[in-house]
Amino acid sequence: MLFLTSGTYFIKNLLVQQKTYSQDSHKLDIRLVDKDALYVLEKLTASGHVAYLVGGGVRDLLLNKKPKDYDISTSAEPEEIRRLFRNCILIGKRFRLAHIRFGSKIIEVSTFRSGDNENDALIVRDNVWGSPEEDVLRRDFTINGLFYDSAKQTIIDYVDGFKDIEKKYLRTIGQPFIRFKQDPVRMIRLLKFRARFGFEIDHDTRLALIESKQEILKSSSTRILEELLRMLESGAAESFFRLMIEYGLLQLLLPALASFMETDEGEVIYSFLNKIDSWNNENEKRPLDRCILLASLVYPLFEKRIQLLHTGKEKPPHFGEIQNEAFHVFQEAFGSFFLVPKRLKIIAASILTLQFRLIPIEKRRSKTLRVPNDPSFPLAVEFLQLRALLDPSLQKPLDQWIELLWPVSGAPPADELAPKKKRRRRKPRKKPPSVESP
Repeated sequence: MLFLTSGTYFIKNLLVQQKTYSQDSHKLDIRLVDKDALYVLEKLTASGHVAYLVGGGVRDLLLNKKPKDYDISTSAEPEEIRRLFRNCILIGKRFRLAHIRFGSKIIEVSTFRSGDNENDALIVRDNVWGSPEEDVLRRDFTINGLFYDSAKQTIIDYVDGFKDIEKKYLRTIGQPFIRFKQDPVRMIRLLKFRARFGFEIDHDTRLALIESKQEILKSSSTRILEELLRMLESGAAESFFRLMIEYGLLQLLLPALASFMETDEGEVIYSFLNKIDSWNNENEKRPLDRCILLASLVYPLFEKRIQLLHTGKEKPPHFGEIQNEAFHVFQEAFGSFFLVPKRLKIIAASILTLQFRLIPIEKRRSKTLRVPNDPSFPLAVEFLQLRALLDPSLQKPLDQWIELLWPVSGAPPADELAPKKKRRRRKPRKKPPSVESP
């Protein structure tokens, strides 16, 4: 492999070799890079700062995949970035970042960081500025440790990440045992990349994953939930959850769900995940709502509970009982570790409950269908579409509901994909009593 230049550095007693690959070597077409990301890079460099495209965006472009987002690293500090861009806000305390908004799109800009890569203490704050070389060494995997210099159209590599992408190899930057203790979420990200790209895991990295898995419970449940939701949206959810079970991480995070998935009955969850992957891969512009994704994970558990509730009784459970079971199954599945946002939980539980209004346990005497006044109902019908992919007997009642809800298009319009948040009305200010002049 040809590259333009190379250099050797000692950074905190670590030997780091820089390799710079030309466009002829890496073949990354700058025309594929987001225009707003290029604008941010150009403005930063024009202001005298060093700025590179970094991380997953560079990796995905080299793999001929469309990046979901574009991250930038720069020598400019957060306050300097905010002064340069009027459409910028600063977020985070643990990890200070700049978000530059272009409509609904966000370009994330971070300042080059420096850290102690030999200390295995959990990282609780990461706002020590550094050089590009130091910044690379604190990143997670070599495939995410590449810089793209848009001005020169070169790839800058300090960790042999370019070769690892070519070899389809997953390797931590630095000692894997230390890296996983510093940030245990990296173990989930490792399996995420294994599921998405099919890359082989380095021997030492695999061993550290197996021996360090208990560390995952020290992580922020909010960060882990976000990673799980992103993987449900990724098109590789089935493979990811099988890996989470194989390496014992799901058993620690979601023990009730993992226990069910390890049984023969649990295969139905993988069937749901398989259909979710197909749906999201075929409908990139209209992926399934996150509330539907959460409902899919627990629906087989929920259905089993309803069957037990109905067994031995003459009458089916009433709607209130079904609703209570929906909330109980979420509590059982996610336990006390995960704090699922209240809105997500309420809508997902409503989706589950409404399945028994869409397809009642006992057939109705009247054939007249009526749409309930429930903002979650369109999502419940979409979830029924997912169920019908697994059970063709549901297709006929599904078609009836679709015809009733969306007679023209046969699909929900964009503004109906998720229930709208109710806006709070501001109370009008009381005018002060008028004082008559004497």
